[in-house]
Amino acid sequence: MNPGPNRRQVLGAEGEATAVAWYEDHGYEILERNWRRREGEVDLIVRHGRTVAFCEVKTRTDDRFGTGAEAVLVPKQRRIRRLASRWLSELTPATGRDLVELRFDVVSITAGRVEVIEDAF
Repeated sequence: MNPGPNRRQVLGAEGEATAVAWYEDHGYEILERNWRRREGEVDLIVRHGRTVAFCEVKTRTDDRFGTGAEAVLVPKQRRIRRLASRWLSELTPATGRDLVELRFDVVSITAGRVEVIEDAF
């Protein structure tokens, strides 16, 4: 029997919902949520004009162990870059993939405070 989501999963889902609301409030279109492939997952893929941003969302209840942004280390950054390349390669030419600019954002939510770091890496 599945016990259901644990506290960490619930916190993560709440953080992602908060990040989605922030991007929507700032005029972004949400293209993907929790886009998964064998190599990993991208929390959010959003677009504003010609810019497509691949977003890692980190949620913390407090900063005792650092902010969420501090947890996005180089291996995670590399994985997100590889996944972005994969996402782009799966698009058809009709979507205009050559006409977009890429960006990698980190959304750090600590104790309810939202910090969006655009072009974080």
